[in-house]
Amino acid sequence: MRFLVLLVALLGAACTPAPRESDRAWVAGRTWVVTGASSGIGRGVAERAGSLGANVVLTARRAEALEDVARTIRASGGEALVVPLDVGNPDYAETLATAAERRFGRVDVWLNIAGIIPIGRFEEVPTEEHRRTIEVNLGGVMLGTHAALRRFRAQGFGTLLNMASVEGRIPLAYHASYAATKAGIIGLDGALREELRLNGLADRVRIVTILPWAVDTPIWANAGNRTGREARGPLPDDARDVADAIVWAALHQPSGEFPVGPKAAGAVLGSQIAPGLANRIAADMMQRIQIEGAPPAPPTSGNLFAPSPAPPTVDGGMRERWRRDNSAP
Repeated sequence: MRFLVLLVALLGAACTPAPRESDRAWVAGRTWVVTGASSGIGRGVAERAGSLGANVVLTARRAEALEDVARTIRASGGEALVVPLDVGNPDYAETLATAAERRFGRVDVWLNIAGIIPIGRFEEVPTEEHRRTIEVNLGGVMLGTHAALRRFRAQGFGTLLNMASVEGRIPLAYHASYAATKAGIIGLDGALREELRLNGLADRVRIVTILPWAVDTPIWANAGNRTGREARGPLPDDARDVADAIVWAALHQPSGEFPVGPKAAGAVLGSQIAPGLANRIAADMMQRIQIEGAPPAPPTSGNLFAPSPAPPTVDGGMRERWRRDNSAP
């Protein structure tokens, strides 16, 4: 186990792809729709695309946080439209797409990034939290995908990026409904890519499935948590690095799955070579990090049903807290 942790840490030191200034020509003036844009990876993607001159349509539940993202984008040379919505609502996607078209004329890139997570033994997490996770993580992605693809087919081009996870390939213990939604996104995207191929659109409409490793974002502070311990992710990656890689993928990655960074790529490879072993190793790691190693914390529904008061930042501060209390795994 110690060898595995060391190997993963060394792989994580390698760089992930990032957009360059030369990519501005492919971004400036084009319209990017970003869900979950108030914090975490979504905010990082929105700000990076805006810095390259994109028109960025921002949605999440916290209007004030979205306005702050919009100010950052405008200050860096992009344009921004704030449309506060809950992606768990059935009409959100059409409302968002219509607002984007009215302001900017069309949608070029659509990124379904919004997500929530409940943590705990499956039977100890309330069923309404499992249902809400499915509504947001999978239902919200399906609605956004439906709205985006209808427009991409009509205009003959477009790029769709859906946020899955390495957990869609290696489901983690204590993350059951979250892992289920991420596996669902992988299946959804795989089926849709074949539909595009059969309809002669595979060269003009791309669907990229994003598979990050755990990322240091506010999702952990916002998690629904029934473990009795502080929510933690295993060896999380830097949120800005992951956001930059996703922007790069929107510009350069062919249709298909995109593991973000060496840790994610190694995990996906492991799931293909020895899936049973990979699942056991991942479960043992979560037992040690989440159940045995994290400090006590009270039960909470986090931000599953209402926006969290946690700061709407890109970085979650988890790695810094570990360094400060010398409790990093």
